[in-house]
Parts: sequence; C-alpha cells; structure tokens
Amino acid sequence: MGRAKKVVLAYSGGVDTSVCIPYLKQEWGVEDVITFAADLGQGDELEPIRQKALDAGASQSLVGDLIEPFIKDFAFPAIRANALYEGRYPLSTALARPLIAKRLVEVAREVGADAVAHGCTGKGNDQVRFDVAIAALAPDLKVLTPAREWGMSREETIAYGERFGLPAPVSKKSPYSIDLNLLGRSIEAGPLEDPMVAPPEEVFAMTRSVEAAPDASEEIEIAFEAGNPVAINGQKLDPVALIREANRLAGTHGIGRLDMIENRVVGIKSREIYETPGLLLLIQAHQELESLTLAADVLRSKRQLEMQWADLVYQGLWFGPLKDALDGFMDRTQATVNGVVRLRLHKGTATVTGRGSADSSLYVPEMASYGSEDQFDHRAAEGFIYVWGLPTRLWAAAKRRRGHRG
Repeated sequence: MGRAKKVVLAYSGGVDTSVCIPYLKQEWGVEDVITFAADLGQGDELEPIRQKALDAGASQSLVGDLIEPFIKDFAFPAIRANALYEGRYPLSTALARPLIAKRLVEVAREVGADAVAHGCTGKGNDQVRFDVAIAALAPDLKVLTPAREWGMSREETIAYGERFGLPAPVSKKSPYSIDLNLLGRSIEAGPLEDPMVAPPEEVFAMTRSVEAAPDASEEIEIAFEAGNPVAINGQKLDPVALIREANRLAGTHGIGRLDMIENRVVGIKSREIYETPGLLLLIQAHQELESLTLAADVLRSKRQLEMQWADLVYQGLWFGPLKDALDGFMDRTQATVNGVVRLRLHKGTATVTGRGSADSSLYVPEMASYGSEDQFDHRAAEGFIYVWGLPTRLWAAAKRRRGHRG
C-alpha cells in the first residue's frame, strides 16, 4: 500500500521537485501526483514549468497567480512590522512560504487529495516553514518529503530522473542556488559557501553595483496610510506596482544588497546573499515615519516586538498564536502612521532628508524650538529632575554609607 493515494506537490520546475514526481509514484506508491506552481512575481515563464511537470508524470499541473496576496497580505504586514531577521534580512523568501503552504492546502481540498508534498531538503529552513504551516492549517493531511528522505546526491538525483525520461539540466555552469520572487532574490551555495569569498557581480540581477550606479543622486517621496506604502513621488500605486517601482528606484542606485551569515532554524549557520531593494527601502522609510507619529513608549516597545515578529516568520510560525497576537499589536500601532518620507538615493545608500504628517505628527515645533516661539515651561524641569533622579540619589547615598562602614 502506498504512502498516499493522491498528492499535491509544491512544484518549482527544478531538479528536486521534478524528480519528486516519478519518485512518489515509483518508490512510495502514490497513484496520482498533481503539481502546483506559485507565481510570486519571479518573472519565470510558467507555461514551460507547467508542461515540464506533465512530462515528468504529473496527472495535472496547476499554476496559481499569488502575486497580489503575496504583497498585500504578507509583504505589507512585514513592512508595518519593520521585519528584519537578525536586524538585517527582510524575509523576502520566508514570507512566501506560508502563502504557498496555504494555497497548497486549498488545492488539496479542491482535488480531494489525502496528502501534500514538497521538495525541501533536511537542513534548510523551508522544510520547517512548510511542515509547520500545513500542520496548523490541515492536520489531517499527510506531508510527504521525498527529498528529505531519499538520500541521493545531486548527481544521483539527476540520474534517477533520467531513468524516467527527465532531461538533465542543460548546463552546470552556475554553481549557485537561487530563489526569487517579486520581493527579491536569495543566492547561496557554490563558492559562496566560503565566507571569505566576495560575491561576484554575476550573482546580482535586481541591483546595480555601487560603481555602476548613477553619479547623480535622486530624491524621492514615499507616502504611507495606516502604515502601508500607497504612493511614490505623488503617484498612487496598487501594492504590486508600488513594490515594482520601489525595486526599480532602489536597484538603479545600488541599494538592497545583503551579504550575511545567518542562523538557520535547524541550528547551523549559513552564508546568504540577498537582493531586496524595494523592501529595504520601504522599511527604512516606514521606520522614519514611525519616529514622527508614534509615542515614545509605543515606539520602544514596538522595536522590541518587531524582532520577535521577524523571528517567528523566519522560523515558520506565521500561523502560530504568538504571531497572531503580535499582529494585533502591530495593526493597532499603525492607525496613525500616515504621512510622507523623502529620501535621497545615491550610490548604495538611501538617506532620509525629510518627513511629514499632516494629521498624525507628534512633533510640536513650538515645544521643540529654541527660538522666541518656544512654549516649553523651562521652570518645570527642576521639579521633574528632582523626582526623576530621586532613586539614583537614594541608591548613591546608601552606597556611600556602606563605604564609610567599610
């Protein structure tokens, strides 16, 4: 008896997920393999990918356009949360996984499948993200993980596919593993596994090098409503178009490259190269607007919780209770994050040159000014300082007494 009767496989068109199709049928006795490929704005021509799955033995090959929900329901919450894993990585790849898992479960329900499958290996983050998300959304569905269990090297995997008519990769000249979507690209493996090897220019596609970026700077304005970016340079844009324009602007000026050692969920460190021009630009602008529109204690608390929010998403806990609770906090804080941020883009940097909010600013010029319009009551400071410093004075006095006794 096979491990499942009908399986929906998350499909990318790569070697591993293509080999998964005959492997599930031949080795695990699956009768019916249906593939699902997600369009996340990666720019690939999806019809050849759909046909490739059919040629590999899939009974159906489905493609889903998930670009709009990806940006609106996953990227925009990350912007509102200023989500930067380990203070740097804006989760461009991690944000896609819960959406793919959600749609995978929906397709499984629609076709009456008793299992879903993916081609993740045993030491990456994505296996955790898929497995945990699917278990939260559909605990009754089996999750089959052939690439985690088959124990084949890449060469053996290719040879296995050839036995069932799958063509070998046309070229092995690129040693890199690349994942991409509308938010960015992640590049790893090959020479990049040596942390001392500088990434060659050939691995980048969304951003210019600093050397190739324009000599002239460019000033832009990004407008936000309730924490969501809604316009660039005064032009209202839908969420997808706005991300594309932010990518274009930041990428042109060499903004958005990351080279970092990150801590994977499974406990190992990995070297990752990321290109996330638009997302990093938007998060920077959003952070700046919050400094103008959020009360000090709210802002400080939010900065601490943002790190936790990013950790949860990175670790595959998008559908967990703590993430759900933090979403409530994040959403509540964003009601007043309305306004415009001006930035100067130049040679790999985005420098804030202005920020304003017509109805939500907590900056009061009459209180901040040192000029004649100053309305701050300077005399009140003496009493405030006395009370504020009282615990310190009492502690210092006790310390002196202890010193005298010694």
